[in-house]
Amino acid sequence: MAILKAFVASLLVSLVLFQAFQLDAASVDTYPPIKIDCGKACATRCMLSKRPHLCNRACGTCCGRCNCVPPGTSGNYEACACYAEMTTRGNKKKCP
Repeated sequence: MAILKAFVASLLVSLVLFQAFQLDAASVDTYPPIKIDCGKACATRCMLSKRPHLCNRACGTCCGRCNCVPPGTSGNYEACACYAEMTTRGNKKKCP
């Protein structure tokens, strides 16, 4: 009888440990979120800008806050809602 109790106890401990490791593995996939390379993304976004330094500065601020930059050199704001919603004090679009 003691052997059966020890077996059941070790089985329960194994199940608890297995469940704990599964939770740890699941949380690794989602946290911390992967940061994009804002410098590279903004260089691509601003490569055709008439004012590249201003464009890169504004894009870098937006990318840092939103962790995304819309594809292409202009438009495509639907790909990054946070980027599209940021405005200046004058209520104009902040992000290029």
